[in-house]
Amino acid sequence: MKEQQLKDAFDFLLSKGFNKPKVGIVLGTGLGKLINEITIEKEISYAEIPNFPKATVEFHSGKLIYGNLSGKKVVVMSGRFHLYEGYSPWEVTFGIRVMHKLGISKLLISNAAGAINLTYKKGDLMLIEDHLNLQGSSPLAFAEVDRFGDRFADMLEPYSKKLNSILKTIANSNDITIHEGVYAGVLGPQLETRAEYRMLQILEADAVGMSTIPEVIVAKHLGLPCAAISVLTDECDPKNLAPVNIQEIIQIAGEAEPKMILLFKELIKTL
Repeated sequence: MKEQQLKDAFDFLLSKGFNKPKVGIVLGTGLGKLINEITIEKEISYAEIPNFPKATVEFHSGKLIYGNLSGKKVVVMSGRFHLYEGYSPWEVTFGIRVMHKLGISKLLISNAAGAINLTYKKGDLMLIEDHLNLQGSSPLAFAEVDRFGDRFADMLEPYSKKLNSILKTIANSNDITIHEGVYAGVLGPQLETRAEYRMLQILEADAVGMSTIPEVIVAKHLGLPCAAISVLTDECDPKNLAPVNIQEIIQIAGEAEPKMILLFKELIKTL
């Protein structure tokens, strides 16, 4: 059943000209402007793709885009899916499996996240080096998973050290401050309580968000090297907690976005 769902989506996209992209990219909340840098050849709404979930979050556009970026063929998910939207882990990660079947050999992910490490500030970038899966589920927890890869996927290096090293070099060359840290993935959609922020500090998380981890687990399951950058949009200080302003989060993500775009563009040139 799942194999057929994947095949139907793949066959459809192949018929529309999505031919052997090298790099897959997932764009997070408020981080959609990378598509302006792409020479777009094909652009298809998720609603048109067989078995694709439909994006329900207002600041996720819901399009799969194919074209050229930094001299390479790329396929971009402009808008992602979250467990908090009511989707299953299979649905949340369906796009990753489709991009892999289309032929990508590298995966780049972006997200907006809150800074748990209080030395990090709004607008900073964080390169994810490891994660804590606190979402209460796994995208590999289904009966026929071993048809797609090893059921007991090794998570020793979910984020490619090689890609991270290149990104750090690019950041240094362009005077971009980029932290490296641990991302805690929670279910959401509610934000965290003071007690939960204190817990995350005890667990030595550096940032917290509601995405990315299912996609990274599936990438690892497929043997797909990936790198992920968090744009830190708020400071999660349990001693000085203020009401969350989602529009401010979107604004801060947008202001930091050009740095992330530069890093991804320069990285893709090296691949």
